[in-house]
Amino acid sequence: MHYILFYEYSADYLERRDEYRDQHIALAKASIDRGEFFLGGAFAEPADGAAIVFKGASAKVAESFANADPYVISGLVTSWYVREWTTVAGKDAESPLVS
Repeated sequence: MHYILFYEYSADYLERRDEYRDQHIALAKASIDRGEFFLGGAFAEPADGAAIVFKGASAKVAESFANADPYVISGLVTSWYVREWTTVAGKDAESPLVS
């Protein structure tokens, strides 16, 4: 299944993120290497949040990422939540209706 992790950023996110960026990227890379982290990035104009798509057996894969993320731990992320995403179209769809 696919899961989307949504982040909402603090008002000072852009000013403070550099201190935690290397740790955040290392966490993402480890998750990518395990085949969990599928696609992610920050929203632009305004840079007030982000979304990350995960693939896994349960939402725990996304929840575990958020709980370990230095952006969350440091307060750069003010809130987050995970949604299960039923993917039906595209080459990586979990339940393809279109081939």
